[in-house]
Amino acid sequence: MPAHSVSQLRFEELLLPYYPKLSSELVQSLSVYLDVLLKWNAHMNLSAIRDPEEIVRRHFGESLFVARHLPLCETLLDFGSGAGFPGVPIQLALPHLSVTLGEAQNRKASFLREVVRSLSLPTEVWGLRVEAMPSDRKFDVVAMRAVDDPEKALDMARSRLKTMGSLALLTTEMPIPETSGLVYKLPGSDRTILRLSRLPSG
Repeated sequence: MPAHSVSQLRFEELLLPYYPKLSSELVQSLSVYLDVLLKWNAHMNLSAIRDPEEIVRRHFGESLFVARHLPLCETLLDFGSGAGFPGVPIQLALPHLSVTLGEAQNRKASFLREVVRSLSLPTEVWGLRVEAMPSDRKFDVVAMRAVDDPEKALDMARSRLKTMGSLALLTTEMPIPETSGLVYKLPGSDRTILRLSRLPSG
């Protein structure tokens, strides 16, 4: 039994509302991810959520919900990845996608490298500020979740989008016009939404 004591059946029960196409391989990879997260979270503040089932539902489930609704794309930047949400579950669900995890805090970037190593992922960890990327680094999708300054982050995200790329934003706020893009309400939440907006680069 994994250290977190969340059974495979319970994983499936928690995640199916968010991502109905669960495979046993995906559940197993998420189980490994959860073990690494709990181990590191005991020594540093990666997530304020400590209950393993709540981590599965909130962090993994919401990230997989993003993966489920992404437009066709080849490259994705997880802006301010933190503990790897939504980028790592997206990579696990969509292994063909080229995912970059942007995280400027050294300890969190070290954690992300350990997750990538433990899961043998092709994912890139960018351990500097996103604005330090070469100016020609552009992505089909920029994903953001729980960033500190949404409006400032939106400006930076726009600069990292390819022409008519898409912003995937998990939020309880509306930092972009309500009429732009698609809005999906997350299962089991009265406030959190996923906004998918196609934006001109800039």
